[in-house]
Amino acid sequence: MTVQEELQATIRDLVQPGKGVLAADESHPTIAKRFKAVGVESTEALRQEYRSIIFSAPGLNEHISGVILFEETLEQQSLDGIPMPDLLSRQGIVPGIKVDKGKGPLAHAPGEEITAGLDGLEPRLAAAKELGARFAKWRCVFHISDTLPSDMAIRANAETLARYAAICQALGIVPIVEPEVLIDGDHSIERAAEVGEQVIRGVFDTLILHRVNLETMILKPSMITPGKDSAKAAPERVAEMTIRTYRRCVPAAVPGIFFLSGGQTPEEATQNLNAMNMHADLPWTMTFSYGRALQEPAQHAWKGDIANRDSAHKAMAKRARLNGSAALGSYLPEMEKEG
Repeated sequence: MTVQEELQATIRDLVQPGKGVLAADESHPTIAKRFKAVGVESTEALRQEYRSIIFSAPGLNEHISGVILFEETLEQQSLDGIPMPDLLSRQGIVPGIKVDKGKGPLAHAPGEEITAGLDGLEPRLAAAKELGARFAKWRCVFHISDTLPSDMAIRANAETLARYAAICQALGIVPIVEPEVLIDGDHSIERAAEVGEQVIRGVFDTLILHRVNLETMILKPSMITPGKDSAKAAPERVAEMTIRTYRRCVPAAVPGIFFLSGGQTPEEATQNLNAMNMHADLPWTMTFSYGRALQEPAQHAWKGDIANRDSAHKAMAKRARLNGSAALGSYLPEMEKEG
């Protein structure tokens, strides 16, 4: 199989009606914070147990097409002794890998950040592919204020996203490009839309400059919402502003927009995605790539106790099912009450 055929096959497997991607790529500090919320210490053994449980939830493959793994998880085995990528592949779920090395201050740009990890990326991707990863993810973040993000921050982060995506595609790995506009602040939904358009335009201008094949990449952006310190917007308003913004700046050649949940509650993320998919004639598949908004109920059900495996399975499967319905525009709030 040629590199291009590999890329096309992975896109076909990832971009499917009513399915999305589970983001289970939390760094050690992030998953420690999530575990602490349910009274669990973050150890390698407990991280392995938890992820093994959620990856083996019955029926997960009906609504999840891919899972983004943390590098530790890519090399672990399930509780049944199966390599984690194989556990997913056997269910028809595509394994992927987070490859950025986290964010830090952007020099000469107070209040802004840049993502690291380009050094040594090619051999790391090749090693991950040997272990079963077929796609990758790289996240950059953009802060909103009256003056941020600056053009410099947009250009610098767009450059890293484009270089990452080009390296991925050269190796036959589908890149998920994640430019996250953060919800921190009291900005309006109109300001979020303005910044979202600036960021996404900058990212695609740079992707094209680096000759990234748009047909074999996935965009993972923020929904257009007000800042978390502002009044929440109704799902219909979020849908209206998100679709309007991305129609202006996301090329129709992109096969899928897989939204991040970005601090929304599980219910809010599902409602907003559903409202977007009530609109017809969109050029891309619009679905989810959620982390906390998919996993939070399962973490509360598990609570670090293997005896709660079945409860965690049910919680994970339910959230996946509800978001699968939202990806088709067929979610109803009363579904939340179902088992």
